[in-house]
Amino acid sequence: MNKVILMGRLTRDPEVRYSQGASQTAICRYSLAVDRRFKREGEPDADFFNCTVFGKGAEFAEKYFRQGTKILVTGRIQQDNYTNREGQKVYSVQVIVEEQEFAESKNASGMAGGAYTAAKPAADAGSDGFMNIPDGIEEELPFN
Repeated sequence: MNKVILMGRLTRDPEVRYSQGASQTAICRYSLAVDRRFKREGEPDADFFNCTVFGKGAEFAEKYFRQGTKILVTGRIQQDNYTNREGQKVYSVQVIVEEQEFAESKNASGMAGGAYTAAKPAADAGSDGFMNIPDGIEEELPFN
């Protein structure tokens, strides 16, 4: 079984490219900094993972994820190797993302700006994100 679950912050804005051919597929790449649970003096505090996501997930990442956003990803580890122009064998490891989601609210991350989540809030939603209930409607509610 090859399954990985990571939670961390984006180290840069996602980069999206499209595949060649009749049906172009979005391919998004980003880097995720994941804090280490146990830190030893003189060692790094975080690990950095290169992540790749395809299709609708790639388009979602491009639209809503920004540097510093805390996200949760699940996927699989994939090892690639190739020979570069100098004739040296190059090995790389990446996470192929199957699912991705926000790991904190927009307010908690300190991000500012426009739409941040896939679902848009209702037009009559309050500043806390909950819908305002009009006065005098209590008898129509299915609960007390």
